[in-house]
Amino acid sequence: MKYAPVQNFINGKFISSTSKRKLDIVSPIDGVLLSEVPMSLHIELDNAVRAAKNAFIHWSKMPVKERVQVFFRYRNLLEKNLQPLAQLCSEENGKTINESIAEVEKSIELTEFACSMPQLIAGEVLEVSRGVECRTEHAPLGVVASIVPFNFPNMVPNWTIPNAIVLGNCMILKPSEKVPLSSQKIAELLKDSGLPDGVFNIINGDAEIVEAICDHPEIEAISFVGSTKIAKMVYQKATHNYKRCLALGGAKNHLMVLPDAMPDMTAQNIAASMSGCAGQRCMAASAMVGVGNVDAIINKICDEAKKIIPGKNLGAVINQQSKERIEKYITEAEEQGAKILVDGRNTKVEGKENGTYVGPTVIDYVKPEMAVAKEEIFGPVISIMRVKTVDEALEIENANPYGNAASVFTQNGGMARYIIDKASAGMIGVNVGVPVPREPFSFGGWNESKFGTGDITGKSSIEFWTKLKKSTIKWNPEAGVNWMS
Repeated sequence: MKYAPVQNFINGKFISSTSKRKLDIVSPIDGVLLSEVPMSLHIELDNAVRAAKNAFIHWSKMPVKERVQVFFRYRNLLEKNLQPLAQLCSEENGKTINESIAEVEKSIELTEFACSMPQLIAGEVLEVSRGVECRTEHAPLGVVASIVPFNFPNMVPNWTIPNAIVLGNCMILKPSEKVPLSSQKIAELLKDSGLPDGVFNIINGDAEIVEAICDHPEIEAISFVGSTKIAKMVYQKATHNYKRCLALGGAKNHLMVLPDAMPDMTAQNIAASMSGCAGQRCMAASAMVGVGNVDAIINKICDEAKKIIPGKNLGAVINQQSKERIEKYITEAEEQGAKILVDGRNTKVEGKENGTYVGPTVIDYVKPEMAVAKEEIFGPVISIMRVKTVDEALEIENANPYGNAASVFTQNGGMARYIIDKASAGMIGVNVGVPVPREPFSFGGWNESKFGTGDITGKSSIEFWTKLKKSTIKWNPEAGVNWMS
């Protein structure tokens, strides 16, 4: 193994699990064995929750101005360790080094937002009657948990860690068992930043430990990012146990291309969106709806796709099972009458023959009822459907059960506004292939892409990670007795 076995992080210390169940961590890039990760026991989760609960007593009482000092230091350590963090992310996830650098840079931005919390959560005070005032304060919840996926080993944990902890909570992080190494490094940096022991803990494991988190009576809130199928299960189980839960699921993002779209810009954006992070992101362009005659743009998309070379500017998919599943979608679409314009099946990279790569794939003449048009593929594949009108395009988009993102490519402002108003998605782009809001704007979809209230990042996250305390105060007895007394 290239790295030491993965450990849990409890009360400021890395501790080996006593579990006998372990999984190998294999790099998708070249098949090298990186490490092994334990499937932790319930008692180990109990220990982590106990440590967090004890730490909460002091951490929650610290002024927010003091809590953010830890994250100013953490932000600087992320910057200082950008290259090793990116290298680790690339090794365990398979994405390119440039994509991994961008992921760490986004983590820095997320941490910077958390450092602005003192300015964002200042309570309100109002004299509501002579000598009587009302005020509000944001109070932390207690012990919270964050369950994160494989596709962004660094960024998605930092969607929740800085905000939740700065707001006074103590956290249990459950990394994906496929990519737990980046979370180990995050724990080291938080400790080096001066975060008190017990405020942040890591429990490794699979579905069994996720269920234990949902059932644990002393965990107050859970955030989850993953597939819609699992998001529904987590949301149902957590809320059944009277916990707050925000569970982000999958996506099938539609890009609507109008004939007046700028060909070069559109083609470059769409090709980058469908292939970035090997298509393994919930904001990837997965379905394109061409309105009218857009053949020239489709040709340019194919030209751009052919510039994307596996092993150079295209990373690997997470494992062999994913590669086989993605290629099955492509083959099935071809058998059903779709036309493969650029074919990424059976890709091998010289010198990395054990890597799990799928080349960029462009499929034309896809019908809305095909699986490749409806289901989340999570690979560098775009399915093109053709319609005559914008309303037909919107009908396809709105029939999609997901609601993460949608984009339109056009130079017509009125038409762009029409689509923004009509598209059933939480994040909309105009001439943008990946419409992810930047901080302080929040990330979150609609429909079956999100279960729960609010968003996971930005200002909206404040309401999820805190509860509002309202105080009514009267000091002057001369005000007399009235209905407010």
